[in-house]
Amino acid sequence: MLNILVVNWRDIRNPEAGGAEVHLHEIFKRIAGMGHRVTLLASGFDGSVPEETVDGIRVVRRGGKFGFNFHVPGALGALMKERDFDVVVDDINKIPFYTPVYVRKPVLALAHHLFAETIFLETFFPLATYVYLSEWLIPVFYRNTRFVVVSQSTRDEFVKRGLDAKNIGIVHNAVDHEVYRPDFGAKSGEPTIGYVGRIKKYKCIEHLLEACAIVFEKLPEAKLVVAGSGDHLDALVETAASIGIAGRTDFIGHVGEKEKVDMLQKVHVVANPSSKEGWGVTVIESNACGTPVVASNVPGLRDAVVDGETGFLVPHGDIEALAGKMLEVLEDDVLRRSMSEKAVEWSQRFDWEESARAIVGEIEELIGQ
Repeated sequence: MLNILVVNWRDIRNPEAGGAEVHLHEIFKRIAGMGHRVTLLASGFDGSVPEETVDGIRVVRRGGKFGFNFHVPGALGALMKERDFDVVVDDINKIPFYTPVYVRKPVLALAHHLFAETIFLETFFPLATYVYLSEWLIPVFYRNTRFVVVSQSTRDEFVKRGLDAKNIGIVHNAVDHEVYRPDFGAKSGEPTIGYVGRIKKYKCIEHLLEACAIVFEKLPEAKLVVAGSGDHLDALVETAASIGIAGRTDFIGHVGEKEKVDMLQKVHVVANPSSKEGWGVTVIESNACGTPVVASNVPGLRDAVVDGETGFLVPHGDIEALAGKMLEVLEDDVLRRSMSEKAVEWSQRFDWEESARAIVGEIEELIGQ
């Protein structure tokens, strides 16, 4: 039995949890289900409790949203005095924790992507600069650390930063195929475009709204459904109103898993105009529900979308191209059906059970070394 200590900024119950937290939770709840002991150290949030067990994972919360990284060294030390952990899993998501500096147990680093310059799209300059510079120190403090990343794009990014490619494995994000499955009879009677994910500035959802304005001119019966919450929602609602598509756009807010599956089964195409992703969990979830995806041709998303087969990739920020490819999927029934079938087939390659076993293998190999 492995005794695993994981550290990440958020846990799955945090209202700001995103794809990184889904990835972490889906994998480590399965590892806990295998009989291993998993403890997750994460930040607190309004209404949270200091400690609880979630799906077999012991979740310990310390600090808050902005100062959590300063609590990590002391909190890790206290937990490691309490229990003899075999490994520390450092999930690098935003500001690194630099655990190899002060942890004397084997460290496995998980990473989805680096924000790099895109952080300046997301937050104010001083904090963005802090995150940007913190990421540049990763090759210094994690040079001899074993990494597992979620895509080839992320692996290439870390290699470009100076890490050894031989020390970076890939374990993809996946999907629960018992939950995410196609239902072609559930499709909406109106041509419908969907977006699902966090509502953040760097996701560039304004590009999707502008592209939908073009789509709606050619398909007056079409509509857009936006699922998700975040600090950029009010700005998006204002944008939709200002370009005249508010009546055709439904912002439904945060949705539970069942509601998300229902939505992905009903829409005809999902769009992801983000400026950067580690992988794009919602791409594979959409595909598993039989829905093609039109996405920006950026790191992470280009790994998740098979261009021309499970959807389309378009140049990031090219509104006309985004609108054109969404129209192509909406208007061509034969193409859409073919893409839907290929999307389901593609999604079958990605399974959380296999990803969990792969992470256990990485941990066992690291401990053995």
